[in-house]
Amino acid sequence: MEIHAQEPSPYIPDNVTVPQFMFDTLHNARPSRKNETPWLVQDETGKSFGGAQLRERTHGLANGLKTKYNIGEDDVVILFSRNHVDYPVAIWAVHTLGGVISGANPDFTENELLYQLQETKASVIITRPESLPVALKAAHAAGLSSGRIILFDEKGISGEVRQNHETVGSVLEFGLRNKTAYRERILAPGEGRTKLAFLSFSSGTTGRPKAVAIPHFSLIANVIQLAVHNKVNEAYCDWEDRRFRTGDVAIAVLPFYHIYGLVINLHFILFSGMSLVVIPKFNFVEMLNSIVRHRISHLLLVPPQVVLLCKHAAVQNYDIRKYVRMIMCGAAPLSHELNQQLFEMFPTAHIGQAYGMTETCTATTMFPISVKRGTSGSSGILLPGTVARVVKPDGSLAGYDEAGELVIKTPSVALGYSNNAQATKETFVDGWVRTGDEVKIGRDGEVVVLDRLKEIMKVKGFQVAPAELEGCLLDHPDVSNACVVGVPDDYSGEVPLAFVVLTMDAARRAEKHGNANSIRRSIIQHVADNKIHYKHLAGGVEFVSAIPTSPSGKLLRRVLRDQAKELRKRVVKSKL
Repeated sequence: MEIHAQEPSPYIPDNVTVPQFMFDTLHNARPSRKNETPWLVQDETGKSFGGAQLRERTHGLANGLKTKYNIGEDDVVILFSRNHVDYPVAIWAVHTLGGVISGANPDFTENELLYQLQETKASVIITRPESLPVALKAAHAAGLSSGRIILFDEKGISGEVRQNHETVGSVLEFGLRNKTAYRERILAPGEGRTKLAFLSFSSGTTGRPKAVAIPHFSLIANVIQLAVHNKVNEAYCDWEDRRFRTGDVAIAVLPFYHIYGLVINLHFILFSGMSLVVIPKFNFVEMLNSIVRHRISHLLLVPPQVVLLCKHAAVQNYDIRKYVRMIMCGAAPLSHELNQQLFEMFPTAHIGQAYGMTETCTATTMFPISVKRGTSGSSGILLPGTVARVVKPDGSLAGYDEAGELVIKTPSVALGYSNNAQATKETFVDGWVRTGDEVKIGRDGEVVVLDRLKEIMKVKGFQVAPAELEGCLLDHPDVSNACVVGVPDDYSGEVPLAFVVLTMDAARRAEKHGNANSIRRSIIQHVADNKIHYKHLAGGVEFVSAIPTSPSGKLLRRVLRDQAKELRKRVVKSKL
């Protein structure tokens, strides 16, 4: 059985770039922005930026990037940075030139950034001063000149650093002072569906992170789908009760390099005529201060942030209930208990969940506009124009309330994985996307995520591929074999735990000298030295004599996942 969204696909322009869509495109789903409503607000200073100012900055940076770095058609620029008010300006400037943006986590190690540089063949890195040392090492290893590293403007950049590196501000000002040297990229009818805009990294269903090829049309489609679903430009109820209103203020604590932050928290919020307060780095108490200081009404969060909202003692010191009127949680399922706590804390706010993937250029479901409270445990209903199948293990289609893998067809689907035909073939099938998530869909259209069929873990909302960590573990001299699984965690959702088979020499040393714990600490530190923080082995290391495999040699990860759950139960009991 195929389940269709309650609303058909809206009109989606296929001949405009993302910046043209944001600055110039009129649409029935787009409200008229109040003149006094800024687009972006710098959290620390309160400095605001309107649409005309952002358009000018986009032009200036595009002109500077073209003149100084010759950025043009299909050139890739990596944004290796935390959120910054010029982050979207950099996106739109590169798109104006026909280039491609690839966001990178600013906490990456040198090897992780190097991998992204090599996969995307990026020609420029834009980063913040704090990330410059890692950027320099990765660029050197990739053969990229240090002169092609640009810094976002911040206080305290030393004179020596400024001598060696341009800033976004200096490139932008140069572009504004000088004659226009570029021709804005104009798309032919239909070209938006194939013209590449982003290479956003996702672990897909297995293996190392893959570059998801996202065209301009996909981001534009998802923004419009969300706007239509939420009736952003419709007087469907009293003004006071509408979910998204022009002039409302949202907070950007989600990173813009993550697809949730990029599409929903940034572009959809701006399209909806709202202001966005840009937060460089999430700090919970500082977020509470920001809510009060800027009268923030809309929180777009992930489960760990919701945990803090419900349980952190500092919440009692802030009267945030009079400001917050909408909370949406995505990136990973939210427990029934946390949902109930949110409902009690904010009795009049719109609260619910959404579900999506990088491969679908974000949301495919969201809690209905007909209710203020999303059904606990549900990820909402299908967005306009979306079609779902629930496929049972035997390949047949499930009916209502039957479990199976969610397979999605949506206007916002990505093109596939860049330079990875095999992975594309496995996930993108005849216009459908295999999500790797087990769900059931009720007669009311509510989608409930039951389990993850794919091997990917979700740690603090970030994807973590076991195979990537296993490869890292095998580089440790004491490790003969390894299998990584996710174990439940109240704060992070789940965390990685490694089952490790020691080499014969290490096993003898552990038995002879009783130094198993020392070896365990060394293995944990090895991963910490080579991987970003959310990939660290927070679940620990368990030594085993062998890793169970199928006759074909495939790791029987589910067997070890069940074993890990039993270990966790014993640990909890021992603490009690």
